[in-house]
Amino acid sequence: MNPRHLLILPRYTPKGPSSRVRFYQYLTFLREAGFSYDVRPFFDDGYIDALFTRKPVDQASVLGAYFHRIADALQAGRYDLVWLQYELLPWLPNGLERLLMEKKTPLVVDYDDAVFHRYGMHRNPAVRALLGGKIAAMMCSAQMVVAGNAYIADYAKKAGARQVAVLPSVVDTRLFNPVEKRKENTAITIGWIGSPVTIRFLEGIAAELRQVLEGDVRLVVVGAEIPAGIANLPVVKLPWSLDSEVAAIQQFDVGIMPLPDEPFERGKCGYKLIQYMACGVPAVASPVGVNATIIEDGVNGFLASDSEDWVRALRKLIADRKLRQKMGTRAREKAVKEYSLQEAAKALVRLFEDLLENPGRK
Repeated sequence: MNPRHLLILPRYTPKGPSSRVRFYQYLTFLREAGFSYDVRPFFDDGYIDALFTRKPVDQASVLGAYFHRIADALQAGRYDLVWLQYELLPWLPNGLERLLMEKKTPLVVDYDDAVFHRYGMHRNPAVRALLGGKIAAMMCSAQMVVAGNAYIADYAKKAGARQVAVLPSVVDTRLFNPVEKRKENTAITIGWIGSPVTIRFLEGIAAELRQVLEGDVRLVVVGAEIPAGIANLPVVKLPWSLDSEVAAIQQFDVGIMPLPDEPFERGKCGYKLIQYMACGVPAVASPVGVNATIIEDGVNGFLASDSEDWVRALRKLIADRKLRQKMGTRAREKAVKEYSLQEAAKALVRLFEDLLENPGRK
């Protein structure tokens, strides 16, 4: 069989969490399955650095990104399949994208966030009018939509997408794994991992954290600055890096993932929960979107709908070491069974192979 050549168009370089999880971690598996590929991210490292440090974005670099992406799209006909994250040209109408893409080349579009709400619910009515239906049109123009969860998949189906496959965001469970727990007399660690963009969700449970961060209980924040509302509590900030993130999570006794019950958040893929669980760490999370599927309440963690739930669940796990171990074991089992990179890679390869064998299937 001749090598099958992919044009891979992620939104970011590996520095971008969504692109790293949904695209880059699959490259080795694709190569082993006989695919060759060219990877052309839209934004560069400088954009990610500016985004996470809240510094001004280099507008010349962004303009250059559009020219490079147009050039990449014009070459799509040289490839057997195009694998695209979200959209071809951010903040531009879908009509231009459809003109650029070679219709004869199968297109797979991947979504791990409800990015359609970014346009459809934008505060500017002109953006809503011009771009509100863009992602739906993008989904319809693709041969396949790969969705990170059922919320996104349902949107794609209602939009009229030809084929929709659900592929959750996953971790390499050979790397994300439990370690022997610390001695009983060490501080109990509640942990959160994320980015400067998502730290606002942690601020939403500041009052609840004030009630449980006492005595030998501390909070570790990985990847963002400590919110002002909890800065006077026993909180430790750790920098994020790809090399250190597993070790950081392994020191957690309990992981947390608060989310507001809002449209965009319902489309999230619960990635940090899967990271915690793969490391054998029980989690407490808001029952928003896929969180309520990942966590089996009372089995491998707790779902917390309100302030009382948060405080009760955290106190219960803080007080009971055996419960943490029991739930952590079950969390790990579920992560290996349902959120393993190795199994997800097999599924992705099958999707691509089937699409290439049946490119015209509706």
